[in-house]
Amino acid sequence: MSMTHEITAQVPRYKRGLRKGRGESSGHGKTSGRGTKGAGARQGGPHWKTGHEGGQTPLHRRLPARGFSNNNFETNWYIVNISSLEQFQDGTTVDASALQKAKLIPDTKLGVKILGDGALTKKLTVLAGWYSKSAHQKIVAIGGAAQNLKAEPFEFPKPKKVFVKRDPVVAKKEKAPKVPTEAPAVPETKAEIPAEPKPE
Repeated sequence: MSMTHEITAQVPRYKRGLRKGRGESSGHGKTSGRGTKGAGARQGGPHWKTGHEGGQTPLHRRLPARGFSNNNFETNWYIVNISSLEQFQDGTTVDASALQKAKLIPDTKLGVKILGDGALTKKLTVLAGWYSKSAHQKIVAIGGAAQNLKAEPFEFPKPKKVFVKRDPVVAKKEKAPKVPTEAPAVPETKAEIPAEPKPE
């Protein structure tokens, strides 16, 4: 004997929509349940917006900003571990659509990143946006291929050069060799002529 809730659980719920503005006798005529005047009685407007405070500066703008967040600029991935790829047959090409069919990712809106948790015993051709170093080593070590989204061999970027601040080097000035200087030549002077005595 089946119960009522077991029967009705399979039937979609049907609820008749409320008809507004169809006369005062319905109880929802004229103002249609919106009251009289005001922002709530008008169509559109920001009165429904989350955090709206009637024109007052909302809380998220009153609070001071502190620090910096990279949340808006970070790259988000769907994470798939190496152990989850064991369900594919040997020689399979595993891309985002194959992972979605296997229900390892919900959709293809984000890129896929392969992590190295677990073990892999099958040769697979994996196409993903990024790999961890351990996952890349495990895929290649078995004989599989780790490729990027262009079906090219995945390569990790070269490590950036770390700038090391060094103390400034002061160049030593070389001293010029001393050149022997001669005594300045004394100009020849005429012999002094004795002055004539003045007559008294």
